[in-house]
Amino acid sequence: MRSRADWNDVVVVREGMLTTLICNDTSVKGAVTINWKVKLFCTNEWKLIMLASANERISGSALKPSMQLTDSNFKDSGVFSLSLKPEAADIGFYSCLIRQQEKILKEEIILLAILTVSVFPDVPIPQYSTLRLIANITPDFAFTKVTWAGPGDITLKSEKKLKTNTVAKLPQVLNNDDGAYVCMVYPRGNSSSRLFPFNVDVTVAADKVASFTNITHGPLISTAIQAHTSFLLTCPGVVGDYVQVHWVPPDTRNQSNMKKVFNYDRWRGTLMTNQNEKLQMAGLPYNPEAGSFSFLLTPDLKDGGLYVCEVLLNDNIFSQRTSLSVLKVKIKKYPSKMELICLYSGRSQVRRVEWKHHNESRKLKMSSSSLGSITTSLPLPITSDIAGNYTCVLHLKNGQAIQATQAITVSPKVVKNLSKESVDDTTSSLHPSLAALLLLVPLVAAAVGVLLWRQRHISDRGIEQSLSVRSGEAENIYENPEDIRQAPPQGPVYMVSYYALTHMQALCLHVSVQVTVTHTFTSAYKVSFSLLHPP
Repeated sequence: MRSRADWNDVVVVREGMLTTLICNDTSVKGAVTINWKVKLFCTNEWKLIMLASANERISGSALKPSMQLTDSNFKDSGVFSLSLKPEAADIGFYSCLIRQQEKILKEEIILLAILTVSVFPDVPIPQYSTLRLIANITPDFAFTKVTWAGPGDITLKSEKKLKTNTVAKLPQVLNNDDGAYVCMVYPRGNSSSRLFPFNVDVTVAADKVASFTNITHGPLISTAIQAHTSFLLTCPGVVGDYVQVHWVPPDTRNQSNMKKVFNYDRWRGTLMTNQNEKLQMAGLPYNPEAGSFSFLLTPDLKDGGLYVCEVLLNDNIFSQRTSLSVLKVKIKKYPSKMELICLYSGRSQVRRVEWKHHNESRKLKMSSSSLGSITTSLPLPITSDIAGNYTCVLHLKNGQAIQATQAITVSPKVVKNLSKESVDDTTSSLHPSLAALLLLVPLVAAAVGVLLWRQRHISDRGIEQSLSVRSGEAENIYENPEDIRQAPPQGPVYMVSYYALTHMQALCLHVSVQVTVTHTFTSAYKVSFSLLHPP
C-alpha cells in the first residue's frame, strides 16, 4: 500500500469536466498489456477499471461509461492514457500498470482531485450585494493553496475557511465587477502541472439592487464623553466583510440628515477617501483585516450625536447605534468677572447639567443664555475663598454622569497684596522702639543729602576728601558716639549722624547705621544706607 505522498502526478478537475489521466511510454513497442485500477478516496482496496491488450479488453467493476483509453492503438503509439468525466465519487488514486509478458515496464500513480466552485448569490448578481466565490477541493492534501483573480488579472484576497474550502468575496458589487474570475489551484508534491486555472463567469444585474431586509439591531448605547478624550465606539460583535459608519449631527431633529463618515472593505482593503480624521479603526483586540471592527473617536463638541455602525456579513446587516453627548468647559474673562461656561451636545438624552465647587457648602449661581450651555460667574479679582476646583457635571437620563473640572487660582494682584499684608503684619509686630527707629530714616536721608552737597562743594574747590572719590571706592561711616565726640567736626554729615545716633541711644537700641557714598566718573553720586541689626 502506497502512502498519500507516494504518487507520480496530481490532476485537479472540476466535477463533470472531461479530463485525461496521462500515462505514456513511447519506448514500449510490441505486445503489451495495460492495467488501469483505482483506490477510491477513504478506501484501502484497489479495484480494476480495465485490462487491455492488443487482442482483448477486460472491464473491471470500477469501470464507468465515461472511462476509455484515449488511443486504441496503444501498442504502437505508446499512449496508454485514460479519459473520463469524474464525479465526486471518483476521487482517489489511479494506477496505470504496463506489462510486457510477465515483466512490469512502468507503473504510474495519479491522484485525482475534484474542484467544486460555488457562486453566491445566483447570477445575475444584484448590485450592492456581496459576491462570494467558494472553491472546494477534495482531498485537502492534493493542493498547497488556492488563489482568486478578478477581471483584469487583479488578485483578490482569499481565505481558507475549512480544510477544503477557500473563499473570496467582493462586498457591494457594481456593474463594473462583471467579468471572468479565475480560480488557481497549486498542487502538492509531484505534478506535471504547476497550477490548474479555472474560469468562472460572473454577471451583475444592471436593473436589480439588493434589498437588505435582514437587519439585526443591537440595543441603543447612550453615553457621554469629555471633549478631546478618546472614546471606543463599538460595532456589532460579528466577523464581517464590510463596515460602514453613519452619523447624525447632535441635536438634529431630522434623522434623514444622516451622513456616511466611514467605510472599510476588508476584502478589497479599501477605505473611504473622505473619512473623518477624528474617527479611526481600533486595534487589538480588534482586527479590521480579519473582520473584527470597532472605532476610536476623539470628539469635539460638535462631534456628538447619533452614530450607527453597520457590519455586513454576506447579505446580512448587523447594526449598533450609539447616542453620544460631548461635554466641554470654556472660560470667558471680563473686567469685573470671570464666566465658567459648560457646553454640551446631544441634549435629547441629557437630564440636567450643574456646576459644583469643591467646597460643597459654597452654593453657585447658575444661568443659561442658550441651549446646551450653563454658566456660573466669579467676581474678579479671584480671592482665596473663591479659588478652587469647579466641576461641571452632566447627568444623562439613563443615570450615567460625566464631569469636567476646571481649576481656578487666586488672581496675581491678590497674591501680591497678600504678600504685602504679610510684610505689614511683620512690621506691626516689631518692638515699639524699633518702630520709632524707623521714623529716623528720613532724618538719616537728610543727612546724606547734606553730605552730597558738601562733597560737591569741596570737590569744586579741589579739596581732597577722606572719601575715595577718584578710586570709586566708598568709605563706610560707623557711628561710634565716643569717636564722634572726640573727633573735630568734619562736616554736616557727622553732625547729623551724631544727632541721629544720640536719639537712637536714647531709645536703648543696639543698632548701627551704615551710610555709603560713591562718586562716579560722571560726577554723579550714588548713596545708599542700611540699618544693621545685630543678632
